[in-house]
Amino acid sequence: MSIKSRILISAAAFALAGASPAFAQTEIQWWHALTGANNDVVVKLANDFNASQKEYKVVPAYKGSYPDALNAGIAAFRAGQAPHILQVFEVGTGTMMSAKGAIKPVHEMMKEAGEKFDPNAYLPAISGYYSTAKGEMLSMPFNSSSMVMWYNKDAFKKAGLDPAKPPKTWPEVFADAKKLKAAGYDKCGFSNAWATWANIEQFGAWHNIALSTKVNGMAGTDAVMTFNKDPIFLKHWTNLVELQKDKTYDYSGRTNNGEGRFTSGECPIFLTSSGFYGNVVANAKFDWGNAPMPYYPDVQGAPQNSIIGGASLWVMGGKSANEYKGVAKFFTFLSDVDRQAKLHTESGYLPITKAAYEKVKASGFYKDKPYLETPILELTNKTPTDNSKGLRYGSLVQIRDIWSEELEAALNGQKSPQAALDAAAERGNQMLRQFERTAAR
Repeated sequence: MSIKSRILISAAAFALAGASPAFAQTEIQWWHALTGANNDVVVKLANDFNASQKEYKVVPAYKGSYPDALNAGIAAFRAGQAPHILQVFEVGTGTMMSAKGAIKPVHEMMKEAGEKFDPNAYLPAISGYYSTAKGEMLSMPFNSSSMVMWYNKDAFKKAGLDPAKPPKTWPEVFADAKKLKAAGYDKCGFSNAWATWANIEQFGAWHNIALSTKVNGMAGTDAVMTFNKDPIFLKHWTNLVELQKDKTYDYSGRTNNGEGRFTSGECPIFLTSSGFYGNVVANAKFDWGNAPMPYYPDVQGAPQNSIIGGASLWVMGGKSANEYKGVAKFFTFLSDVDRQAKLHTESGYLPITKAAYEKVKASGFYKDKPYLETPILELTNKTPTDNSKGLRYGSLVQIRDIWSEELEAALNGQKSPQAALDAAAERGNQMLRQFERTAAR
C-alpha cells in the first residue's frame, strides 16, 4: 500500500472517529405495563420524541402487569441494570418512595438538567399524590384516571328512569338499582370493579374521611389505620351486604376483570375507572353515559374530591447526568400543553396540567363528550384535604388483598360488617408495621 493510500485511509478513519460522537444517541430505557391501544400510545410518544431531536432515543419495553413491572424494576435496580424510567401504578407509590437510592426525585432531576419545571402547573389532585408534604414532586404523572359511575341509558329507559338524570347519592343508586332489577336486570342492579379502591380508598376521599393517621400515610410510614371506627364505612358496608342478598348489588371481584358485566349489559350501573372509556366505546352496544361517584347526603361536606388511579413515571437512580438530561427533556416533551390536550381527547387519559385542561375545555370538546370531563370535575371538585389527597402505604398491593378478603367475608355472611372492618384495619396495620421495620433498615 502506497504512502498516499495510507494517508487517505488514516484521514478517513480520523474523520469518521471525529464524526461518530455527533451521531451517537443516548438511549433512555422506559419500562411500562400498558397493553393494546395504551401500548400504542406509549410507542407513539416515544417515536414522536425521538423524531423531535437527535441526541436521545427513548426505547419503551413492556414488562407485564403493573405488579410485574414494579417487581422487575426493583430486581433490575438491585442487579445494577435498572431502566431510566419505570412506570409504577399509584398503589406502588409508598414502596417507591421508601426505596432509598433507587429513585431520582423528578423535581431534583429537572432542576439539575436545567429544564423549566413548575409543580403548580399540574392539576393539584394529580401532582399531590406523587409529591412530598413540602410539595416536591417525586415522580411524573402519566396515565392518570379516577373512578366514575358508568350507566346504561337504554336500561334506565326500560326501567322508567330518566337517563338524563343519573343517581347522585347512594340512596338514589339503591332505589334505581331495585327498579332496574325489577325491569329484568335480575343478576345485577349495580356493581363495581376494584373493590377496595371503590369501597375504601375512593369512598374515604369522596366523603372526606381519614383512612388512617399521618395524612393517610403521606406524612410517615408509622400511620395507623382508623377507617373501621367511622360510622359511614359501617353504614356503607352494611348496605352492600344487605343488597348483595337479592343481587341489587352484586360483587364483581377485586380487580377490573368484571368490567365486562357493564359492556355486556348485565350490570346497568357500574363504578370503575374513567380509563374504562376505550372499552365502553368499543364494546357497549347500547346508549351509555357516566356520572360522578355517589355519596351519602347526610355526610357533612360530601362530596369532597376523588383521588387518582393509573400510574406515574419514576426515574431510577444511578444514571449519568447526561442520561438524566435526556429523561428531563422527555418529561418536558410529555408535559407540552398541545400534546397533553391531544393525548387526553384521543385516549381518555386525564390531562395532567391545568393549561391542557383549560385548552380542551375552551375548545368546546366536552359539550359533545361530557363523559371525558367527569373524572376531572371529581378530582377538582374541592381543594384536597389531608383526608382526600390520596394515600401512601407501603405494601399496599398486599394490603388491598387483605381488605378484599374481609369485604368478601362480610358479603358472604362469614363476618359481620363491623367485624370485617375491624379485621381489615387490624391486618392492614400489621402489614404497615412490617413495612415500617423494613423501610427503617
